[in-house]
Amino acid sequence: MTGTGGRKQDGPRSSGRPPVVTGIGVIAANGLTTEGYWSALLRGESGIDRITLFDPDGYPARLAGEVRGFDAKKSLPGRLLPQTDRMTRLALVAADAALADSGVAPADLVPYASGVVTAASGGGFEFGQRELQALWSRGGSHVSAYQSFAWFYPVNTGQISIRHNMRGASATLVAEQAGGLDAVAKARRHVRDGTSYMVTGGVDSAMCPWGWLCMTRSGRLTTVRDPRRAYVPFDHDAAGHVPGEGGAILTLEDPGTARARGATPYGAVVGYAATFDPRPGSGRPPGLARSIELALAEASLRPGDIDVVYADAAGVPELDRIEADTLAAVFGARAVPVTAPKTMTGRLLAGGGALDVATALLGLRDGVIPPTVGIDRPAHADAIDLVTGEPRTASLRHALVLARGYGGHNSALVLRRAD
Repeated sequence: MTGTGGRKQDGPRSSGRPPVVTGIGVIAANGLTTEGYWSALLRGESGIDRITLFDPDGYPARLAGEVRGFDAKKSLPGRLLPQTDRMTRLALVAADAALADSGVAPADLVPYASGVVTAASGGGFEFGQRELQALWSRGGSHVSAYQSFAWFYPVNTGQISIRHNMRGASATLVAEQAGGLDAVAKARRHVRDGTSYMVTGGVDSAMCPWGWLCMTRSGRLTTVRDPRRAYVPFDHDAAGHVPGEGGAILTLEDPGTARARGATPYGAVVGYAATFDPRPGSGRPPGLARSIELALAEASLRPGDIDVVYADAAGVPELDRIEADTLAAVFGARAVPVTAPKTMTGRLLAGGGALDVATALLGLRDGVIPPTVGIDRPAHADAIDLVTGEPRTASLRHALVLARGYGGHNSALVLRRAD
């Protein structure tokens, strides 16, 4: 069949049913593989610790969810290493894992019937810092540095699509923490429009002095030195978040296509919405509640149909209060379990939303809610039923994932367990 631009595309048209996730590739501070990460979450094992990728002395924030033990030389061809930075190497490894998990060999992909949509945010800093260091040390041209900045955002999408010859619908979305959910939703739209196979999600990293300086300027990073108590959203001692690196790459397909090739889906993406907060001082409410309501409406669900909420969990007291009050208003006080397993990895910029989607799908698969760790003094116990301490076994069919990006982005994604 013929797609946009007259290019030949092969593969079945969409069945009209919600696209399903058939592959997951995770790389995070507490796990270099999907199942390693999932096992660590259920053990309550955090990857947050003092930064080792550079000397953090002299910075007010010194903790991060750093992906330790990652060796790109063992996972990627040597020719790719000079062309990429840490962020892209992490993304390429996660993409390889997602494709393998879905049961699709790259050689079997139809180039113009497969595409890539990923999220980007603070990535590219390491490559840019290398360019700046070269500029300072060798007197290089300003053009070189500028050109390196210009391709930061699309780099993961481009490298994944080139590596696997995926020439169909592609894009990069920039909405900080919310971007991972936006990317999954856009990939879902392409599957509905007839693209057979989409790779999506987000992986990010800004673990270098330049990237770290930029993040500290947000005023939202915690300066607490104790890794166990540094990032404690919905706690009386909440004082900001710990940044992390990594994320998740997913594969999306039409359920009919997946079934025809014998794939076993994790779940379906059944609802999504994005809103933007009004300008400060306008007196209008934040847009988070509206994004939840719209996502539920698209999924044809009521609040009582949601079995677990994966919270954005900013770790900033005012933002935590807004989220807790919003959940209580939409679902009722303590009416649905809420969790934030990102307390074990840190907030991952563009990788955070995608990692929460992967986590929610794994929870739906196993009927378990991973805990929010480090919470000793809950601040919103009257509003939300926060899962802390230990995993909670539950009958789970629908999960809601929330993400808020710096600057006012709100995104909500509804997932349904695979039948």
